[in-house]
Amino acid sequence: MMKGKRKPSPAEGEFLFEIDSEPLEECLTAWGGVPLLVRAARSLNVPGLVRDQVQIKQRDRGFDEAIYVVSFLVLNAVGGDCLEDFDQLREDAGLKEILGHEVPSAEAARKFLYQFHDEQKMEQAQQELGPGQVSYIPGENAALAGLGRVNEEVVRELGRRTGQKIATIDLDGTIIESYKREAKLTYEGTTGYQPLLALWAELNVVVAEEFRDGNVPGLQAPLAVTQRAFQALPEGVKEFYFRGDSACDEEQLLAWLRDEKRKQGPQGRIGFAVSARMNPALREEVLAIGETQWQPYQEDSTTIKECAEVDYVPEESLENRYREPLRYVALRIRRKQGELFADGSMVKHFAVVTNLWEWTSKKLLQWHREKAGSIEPVHDVIKNELAGGVMPCGRFGANAAWLRLAVMTHNLLTALKRLALPPELLTARPKRLRFLIFNTPGKLVHHARRTLLRLVRSWNRFGNWQHALNLLPLPTS
Repeated sequence: MMKGKRKPSPAEGEFLFEIDSEPLEECLTAWGGVPLLVRAARSLNVPGLVRDQVQIKQRDRGFDEAIYVVSFLVLNAVGGDCLEDFDQLREDAGLKEILGHEVPSAEAARKFLYQFHDEQKMEQAQQELGPGQVSYIPGENAALAGLGRVNEEVVRELGRRTGQKIATIDLDGTIIESYKREAKLTYEGTTGYQPLLALWAELNVVVAEEFRDGNVPGLQAPLAVTQRAFQALPEGVKEFYFRGDSACDEEQLLAWLRDEKRKQGPQGRIGFAVSARMNPALREEVLAIGETQWQPYQEDSTTIKECAEVDYVPEESLENRYREPLRYVALRIRRKQGELFADGSMVKHFAVVTNLWEWTSKKLLQWHREKAGSIEPVHDVIKNELAGGVMPCGRFGANAAWLRLAVMTHNLLTALKRLALPPELLTARPKRLRFLIFNTPGKLVHHARRTLLRLVRSWNRFGNWQHALNLLPLPTS
């Protein structure tokens, strides 16, 4: 018996339509969900803050600073990752009506970023290099510093609205690879930049960041970013904590954290835990720990992890000698069945330095380890799901502003999730928000002197739009 001819699947073969070369005359948008993002920005007074803090225009014609900043935030949120993507946003007629203004061209956006670069700041930092120094951190010009203050105010307002009373600041650097001529060699052997970010872990917002060349080690001057981070917290925060890797085992930073009457920061205790740099004296004390002193910490299929107190007292500067002594907790990692690590060793040792004496060793290490689950995913989002991973040009200040705008977008999306979206979206990453909300096609309809936005699908899964908008009130003044 012969088989009949196979019926073709609708998923194969030629399309059943033709592409019309004439452009669509109706006012449509591919980003019908952007109004929620823009409303969050306006609710947190981003345009007003930009108007007050970022003043770079020399004439009244053209876009003002707030239009530029909001346009950069939208670009990041909908998935753009280069200046040329502005031109695609400009082709969306509906987006212009949603925003209430045009989006700048790629060239105009580039010139705007250039205003954040100051060659004199670069030259001054180079001239101040000490003997043998090669890495430097340029100061920020007024426009870039103003953009930082906008972000700080957004964080404060979010903190006020959520009523968060505890703040744990996680400080960590990340490498952004770049092959531009101006990019410096990083410790990983690639060229790029190595910004330092400070995250408010409880709210998942970046409270401060500092753009740095790739050759600037994390150990170089971490105090300034830390101070800015704690200063950005709202007055309602009552408990303060700090976590960092071994780059934070730096004398000035630890002295500032230990000083309860510290300058440029909150008064009182800041509980901290920092990965200790394993100097020879500390290593000697760790290796001298008796076998009975090691306590179980964690165990998996390949390794056994144990912890113990370390009887180690470092040399103290004069200002620290009369403060509460530091506590050192060691971590020992052993392979099961006598296997070796990649470097040929059988055992690895690490240590954490802290002022938290009341916690058990296990609790302290677990809490310190949580840093990896807080700030490292934020690095990933900013670099790979927002535009922070691709630098737009070779000008240091312009790249610093580009990264800061990506950071502000992350904070704005976090605020939107915390203030207006359902709980199940609290951990949603930008690509998820694009799929569910921002990339919703819509049509702008003009009727009876009103403009209506009609979406191709309802928002019933999350309640209704009006409820979300009501949770994002506009500033009263």
